[in-house]
Amino acid sequence: MLVDLTVKEFLGKVAGSDPVPGGGSIAALNGAIASSLAAMVAGLTIGKKGYEEHEELMSYLCTVAQQQQALFVADVDRDSEAYNQVFDCFKLPKSTDEEKAVRSAAIQEATKQAALIPMQVAHRAFELMGIIADVARLGNRNAVTDACVAMMAARSSVLGALMNVRINLGSLKDRAFVEQMQAEADTLETAACAKEKELLDTVNQDLSV
Repeated sequence: MLVDLTVKEFLGKVAGSDPVPGGGSIAALNGAIASSLAAMVAGLTIGKKGYEEHEELMSYLCTVAQQQQALFVADVDRDSEAYNQVFDCFKLPKSTDEEKAVRSAAIQEATKQAALIPMQVAHRAFELMGIIADVARLGNRNAVTDACVAMMAARSSVLGALMNVRINLGSLKDRAFVEQMQAEADTLETAACAKEKELLDTVNQDLSV
């Protein structure tokens, strides 16, 4: 499994000539990184003087962020597996009309799954952005820039996953599915960029000297 590799080994595979792990797995990895940073900032708030009133919330957000991290880590492999399933379908026999029909249907179904998995990643990363915003607003001020990095990583996770959604939509014949997913992707992208900008603008203003 990809997630069992060392950081150097994983990066070596990304830099290699195989198409996986690719952008979808990296989008999921960005989500895992964002979750880890969010958990860190929440953890750095718990037990600190001056933050007592938010301690219960921070404990909850830390737990949720850690749960999200585990899901994103699993998505690193899920995305690569989805690509491999599509690739395997293209290897199916196509000598007869019946084989061609079976192959075509298999490709379409596998491609749908290859679009749905990064869409799930994008939704989860966007939900994480709300957690990060709370951690940045109410958490340890000494770690607010860590929260900002988490927010940027989460936004990259959303946008990267949506790029993988869109490239798969281009191969699908189910127009209703394509239009629904495209509209969903457009809405998510706009919301994610706005949420990131809101936090960064606020923090940059606070940090200006």
